[in-house]
Amino acid sequence: MRARRKSIPVRVGDVVIGGAAEIVVQSMTLNEIARLKDANCRIVRVAVPTREAAQAMVEIKKASPLPIIADIHYDAPLALMALQAGVDGLRLNPGNIKDPEKVKEITRQAKEREVPMRIGVNAGSLPGRPKEGAGVRPPTEEVVAAMVSAALGHIHILESLDYNLIKVSMKASDPPTMIAANRAIADKIPYPLHLGVTEAGPPRTGAVKSAVGIGVLLEEGIGDTIRVSLAGDSVEEVEVGYGIVNALAEKLTGPNLIACPMCGRLEIDMLPMVAEVEKALKKIKRPINVSVMGCVVNGPGEGQHADIGIAGGKGKGILFKHGKIVGTFPEKELVPALLRELDAIAREDEQKLAS
Repeated sequence: MRARRKSIPVRVGDVVIGGAAEIVVQSMTLNEIARLKDANCRIVRVAVPTREAAQAMVEIKKASPLPIIADIHYDAPLALMALQAGVDGLRLNPGNIKDPEKVKEITRQAKEREVPMRIGVNAGSLPGRPKEGAGVRPPTEEVVAAMVSAALGHIHILESLDYNLIKVSMKASDPPTMIAANRAIADKIPYPLHLGVTEAGPPRTGAVKSAVGIGVLLEEGIGDTIRVSLAGDSVEEVEVGYGIVNALAEKLTGPNLIACPMCGRLEIDMLPMVAEVEKALKKIKRPINVSVMGCVVNGPGEGQHADIGIAGGKGKGILFKHGKIVGTFPEKELVPALLRELDAIAREDEQKLAS
């Protein structure tokens, strides 16, 4: 990745976003906060669509092991209730809260409590947004201009009250618009940028769209925090998010699985092996490259950058570390041998976290 765009750091609970801080992976949930923490999610956004939800924020905040951002769309009083409940951040949508005086009141209360706000611009909810034709997106330039105008308008209101605990997101359901909008605003503001392709779809489609949109911008040095938006399990959002960051990072932030394609040299039933190893890696927190290769001849060479791995041949295989063979096993014992090594690593990680 290129050098990150410089931005003013903003603190959400005990998590720093922007500045020199690492890229933060976050998600949105209603009742999965503990599972998200186990998946190494750093921040959770909780929808607050009703007064009952706002009142519940008091207990949610007390019980949550992660910083909580209240997601506010139409009802400004709910933002004030969420602030009173002690949330760590707010997300406002300029397309939905149009009254500047209401935004100012929220800002005054947030400033008094030193709570940051994200100005969350969504291409789909902009007033006056160009209409789409059948199978045709509106001109990206027009949509991007409207998104930038909406963001800068809200930012101006906040800055007029001497408030700068600001993050900004420019989201769209298609990667080209999302990429263009973030590029357009990146050099106009000094604040951290939150990246995401909104309403990206089911896991497979959504992961591809998110990897394209988020990945392109991160490679350009744009982006301080990300959220992968999937119509599925929130934990999978976090896993895909870290996958995107790891694929671009010079240094890993967690485990990375290397596996060869299904070529003609394959002589083992490799797909179940990959699935078992992938499951085991969920317990590991440290940066580590793990390789599962289907060819004894070229496996260690192709997986030489891995910290540990296996390569299978007809009826048998090898366990290797850093490109060197450390053991030979029958095929049925190959994965168990690797899993024992991974379990030991996971226990070490748990002990470090507990100490």
